[in-house]
Amino acid sequence: MSDYVSPVGQGIPRLETRDKITGKAVYADDMSRPDMLFGVIVPSPHAHARIAGYDVSAALALDGVVAVVTGEDIGDHKIGPFIKDETALAVGKVRYMGEPVAAVAAVDLETAKQAARLIDIAYEELPAVFDTDAAMAEDAPVLHENSGDYIKVFEADSDGNAMAIIEIVEGDVASAWENCAAIVEGSYETQAQCHSYMEPCSALAEIDSNGKITIWSSNQSVFHVQAFTADALGIPMSKVRCVTPQVGGAFGGKMEQTVQPAAAALARATGRPVKVTLTREQDFEMIRARHPGKVWMKTGAAADGTLLAREVRIVLDAGAYADDSPGVAGIAALFCRGPYRIENVSIESRPIYTNKLRSGAFRGFGGPQVAIAGETQIDEIADRLGLDPIDVRLKNAVRPGEEWMIGVALNKAGLSECLNRVRAASGWDEKRKAAPNGSGRRRGIGVACIPHISGVLTSGAIVRILEDGTAVLNTGAVDNGQGSDTVLVQICAAALGLDVDRVSVATPDTDGSPYNWGTTASRVTYMAGRAVVAASEDAVNQLKQRAAIMMECAEEDLELRDGGRIGIKGVPEAEVGFRDISGFSHWVAGGPVIGTNSLAYDGPDFDPKRGFLRGFPFGKIGAWIFAAQAVEVELDEATGRITPLKIWSAHDIGKAINPTAVEGQIQGGIVQGLGYALCEEMVWDSGRLANPSFMDYKIPGIADVPPQIETILVEDPDEDGPFGAKGIGEPPIVGIAPAISNAVAHAAGIRLRRLPMTPERVLRTLKE
Repeated sequence: MSDYVSPVGQGIPRLETRDKITGKAVYADDMSRPDMLFGVIVPSPHAHARIAGYDVSAALALDGVVAVVTGEDIGDHKIGPFIKDETALAVGKVRYMGEPVAAVAAVDLETAKQAARLIDIAYEELPAVFDTDAAMAEDAPVLHENSGDYIKVFEADSDGNAMAIIEIVEGDVASAWENCAAIVEGSYETQAQCHSYMEPCSALAEIDSNGKITIWSSNQSVFHVQAFTADALGIPMSKVRCVTPQVGGAFGGKMEQTVQPAAAALARATGRPVKVTLTREQDFEMIRARHPGKVWMKTGAAADGTLLAREVRIVLDAGAYADDSPGVAGIAALFCRGPYRIENVSIESRPIYTNKLRSGAFRGFGGPQVAIAGETQIDEIADRLGLDPIDVRLKNAVRPGEEWMIGVALNKAGLSECLNRVRAASGWDEKRKAAPNGSGRRRGIGVACIPHISGVLTSGAIVRILEDGTAVLNTGAVDNGQGSDTVLVQICAAALGLDVDRVSVATPDTDGSPYNWGTTASRVTYMAGRAVVAASEDAVNQLKQRAAIMMECAEEDLELRDGGRIGIKGVPEAEVGFRDISGFSHWVAGGPVIGTNSLAYDGPDFDPKRGFLRGFPFGKIGAWIFAAQAVEVELDEATGRITPLKIWSAHDIGKAINPTAVEGQIQGGIVQGLGYALCEEMVWDSGRLANPSFMDYKIPGIADVPPQIETILVEDPDEDGPFGAKGIGEPPIVGIAPAISNAVAHAAGIRLRRLPMTPERVLRTLKE
């Protein structure tokens, strides 16, 4: 009997742990190339202005300066994932304060900074709009006058500064209100949140003698970097090679362009390697944020708690450029009904241009903005009807085998088990019945539920069996620190019957890696993992072909055995190891064993017969993830401070490939959710970001994290996922804010409708 144990389900340490602990891990800003220059980007001082001219002579005259590039030098080549409305450096006019306008390369960083200050750009200021209400007014200045000429990758109406109008309609909402015993409605407001990754954006670009540019950068997809850099410079993609070293966090903020096109433009202008690394303040002001949102919602239910109708209007502040805003607005529309059966819905979602920093992808991707509205209204309905909030959720929770949302069929749905597990673990029933303790400190407990997607678009994988019988895995998927390299190696090793130390993972490189859309949408484990399983199976089939020749038997008589062996079925002693097979393949017959796979999610399209769906930027979505989270808080009525005491988080994950990594993802998402709920907020003053540093932008520290965070893994393997796995990256952040809000309502009887729930806002609401 083999003593082999499958790596799937084992909480092994991350592959890169030792390098990160010892400081050997190499990030983009750690890199250096011979004769390298340093680049600095010049930001716009205005929120909205025409560029009247450039004078770069003083900068070029400075000793040590090699080149200056502007938007005119690069050209008016539009980029953008949904709407191509942006250039790498501003052309014609600027639309937010901090927008890149020029870039300079010099022999050292201090000289480059000094030269940047010497670049003289003339502006003609234009009227600006700094919030969505002003941007939607009839007399508002239109930020993109030629938006009708932009390339869009989806069909959606637009109107003035509304870049897209997304609608989802099912049933008959107008008639459904008549049957409701309880109806609640309200307006909710959420803030801009900074991604707050540890590593600021950085890129090193080098051009060879044939004009090919290689870029090493901190990113979430080498293939996105390749595509938008080629678009921005107006060159073929084959002239751009992108490689990813270690990445110090991203959370959505590095999915689209950051500083790569500017670094590439400087490398092309100088013929030398150029590195551009933003300061923390520049990263705050220049890259992207979570969308601020305004949500009006109305929900109705029957006397027994059955949800009958929901009407929603969502307005997201997209900032100056579209970026991922149409996608975020579409997913927000999809998520705003929550993980519940509501037959009658009417939803409209609009991302709006304003003269502020662009908003983009952020962990949760539209879910957090609408969860605060939807999940607090479930509690309000429960209060109106005298029902327990968890009972109302259980009554309406989506179930396996049901059709849900525009014809989406659910093969798996573990929401009810998540709720029941959270209920038992938290002591919910006893705590909800207990009267809030007095003396100015009140305790309460609240709950929230989450739906989320896991897997969209395309992935590929290559599995090579080396001469010694070990394997190299290449997926093109970027590990941003979440541990995906480790999980994909575990999947590959399990599919090959190998130990993980016999499988290595290749660095993402557009010249050698198979295509992977990106590390986003909680998709890497589910989508790249499926490609890895299929590529591994392809390699095993090739190993069987070679082994059949070696063992003089039929291929169909062979089986994969643990420990990296191929054997004859029913004959335990008749087997040959991967090493011998690979040696035979390399030196005798058959050729090297290289398993490959490419796939796109091939699930069903949304069914238009179930309702009217307009402008939604996604047609197919993979597995669905569900979760339930409960938070116990203490509210100090004297100071307004909310202190989370305990958190319980149950997630329907399919199968935990690496339980330790899953728990880490959940805990990290919870802490980020605490920041979103209680303290994080980017604040603008007439277009200027007023708090672009961690001196003034508060993120949770160790003292802000409750001593007890209990993660509950609900495992029901998904038939399409690799070894049954689904994603886990995003759901943990989504339910924390509404669960805290509901806990505060339980403790003090107040409803907080604006995030973050700062002590000042709590006190104001208590007084009101």
